[in-house]
Amino acid sequence: MKVDVLLGLQWGDEGKGKVVDVLTPRYDIITRFQGGPNAGHTLEFNNHKHILHNIPSGIFREDKLNMITNGVVLDPIVFKREIDSLEAMGIDLTKNLWISRRAHLILPTHRILDAASEAAKGKSKIGSTLKGIGPTYMDKTGRNGLRVGDLDLDFESKYKALKAKHQVLLKIYDYEYNMDEEEKFFEGIEVIRKFKRVDTEYELNRFMEQGKSILAEGAQGTLLDIDFGSYPFVTSSNTICAGACTGMGIAPTSIGEVYGIFKAYCTRVGSGPFPSELLDDEGERLRDIGKEFGSTTGRPRRCGWLDLIALKYSLMLNGVTQLIMTKTDVLDTFETIKVATAYSIDGVLTDQLPYNLSADVKPVYTEMQGWKTDLTGVRSKEQFPRELSEYIRFLEKELKVPIKFISVGPDREQIITL
Repeated sequence: MKVDVLLGLQWGDEGKGKVVDVLTPRYDIITRFQGGPNAGHTLEFNNHKHILHNIPSGIFREDKLNMITNGVVLDPIVFKREIDSLEAMGIDLTKNLWISRRAHLILPTHRILDAASEAAKGKSKIGSTLKGIGPTYMDKTGRNGLRVGDLDLDFESKYKALKAKHQVLLKIYDYEYNMDEEEKFFEGIEVIRKFKRVDTEYELNRFMEQGKSILAEGAQGTLLDIDFGSYPFVTSSNTICAGACTGMGIAPTSIGEVYGIFKAYCTRVGSGPFPSELLDDEGERLRDIGKEFGSTTGRPRRCGWLDLIALKYSLMLNGVTQLIMTKTDVLDTFETIKVATAYSIDGVLTDQLPYNLSADVKPVYTEMQGWKTDLTGVRSKEQFPRELSEYIRFLEKELKVPIKFISVGPDREQIITL
């Protein structure tokens, strides 16, 4: 049995959590394969909004097994907060959530280092979420990290050694801080001890041999990938499909369907290049209608038109087999909808994403007629206005990948299968 992968094709916030929740009934196991609590996956159903940061988005289906695998960096403080919130709703995850022994832990000093590093950059800051993600991955690649499996070894001495290393670094930054969250960290560690801690690479390969269906859930988006994103304004992990292999311990030949999610327009949180960004009333309108504020940070998202150059780049990197377009209803009131189909760089047209995306890149737009119809009550493609159907056909022709799902609202019932 193959592992299907679901990931974002833009700068994150594409609506992955909701889609995972909708697709979960088709699968036996849901995994998170990279990233950490810098990602907020929002699910909405029964008039309630749920935001998950560490935990896979399949946890609201009681009969499904969820796994936090080795590619994830886990914050015990945030994890405990999520578990407490879910327990208050009567949800006990100790039986259907497993955690990889190889997943790295975010220490309070990782978060402090993140803040100190960002403060030191001044105007050139990258827009970090300050969740300690970067410093944790740095310790991972520097072979200093603290892992979930260390809970069963000499954990306290390992913790003290890594904390001492961080404190030396903080002296260099000359950054004032306190260790107020250290007690909460160890409370979170005790919560993690309640969960089954396994070698998820063995377990996942065993489940595949048994014919179990697995969905791998990515965090952030392709254009934030550490290697292929708009560096240095990126995250610290591989957000592309290849990251599912290293983040779970599965072979490339084990990948089946690749679901690529994109918004009907573009958004970005924090710093970094954004060629199709709208710095006018239309951008404000997209933000207001789409409620574009970060689920993790609360920061207002920058908004712009759909960028096909960047989207085609993401398709190439990920081998996407099915597309999912979200927030289509946000465009309901626009007379004209624009799509960037080329870049102009120093007067020369290109359909490729340049190495230096921060250069003077000007999008060239194709304009299409808006549908001027409220889509939130639509439940089948037969109800689509003609202009929306034309928009979908145009995108499929340009992208050469079928759009299989359309989202027309935040609720799990508002996803239409094509």
